[in-house]
Amino acid sequence: MSFENTPYKDKKVISIGIVSELTGLSFRQIRYYEERKLIFPERTEKGTRKYSFSDIEKLVEIANKREDGVQTHEIRTEMKKGKEKQSEKNLLKEMLRGQFNAHFKSNHDRTT
Repeated sequence: MSFENTPYKDKKVISIGIVSELTGLSFRQIRYYEERKLIFPERTEKGTRKYSFSDIEKLVEIANKREDGVQTHEIRTEMKKGKEKQSEKNLLKEMLRGQFNAHFKSNHDRTT
C-alpha cells in the first residue's frame, strides 16, 4: 500500500517527542516498547523514529496494561492473538464477498 493510500491513522509521520507529549511516556519507555517488539516505528534516512496515530493508541493501551501489572511478553502474545483473529475475520469477509459476488453474477447472467 502506498503512502497516499494509507489511512491517516496509519501514516508514520509523528516524532517521538510529540508521541511522548501525547502519551505521557518517556522516550526511554517508548524505545523499550519498541525493543520488546510491541511497537514498530518507521525510521527516516537519518534514523529518526516516526509513529502513527495508531501507534500512539497502541502505546497508551500498552502503558495501561503495564500499570495493571501485565508483563510485556503477555501483551505481545495478546497482540499477536488479536492480529490472528483480525486476519481470520478479514478472510471470512473476503470469502463471503466472493460468494455474494458469484451468486449475484450468476443470477445476473441468467436474467440477461
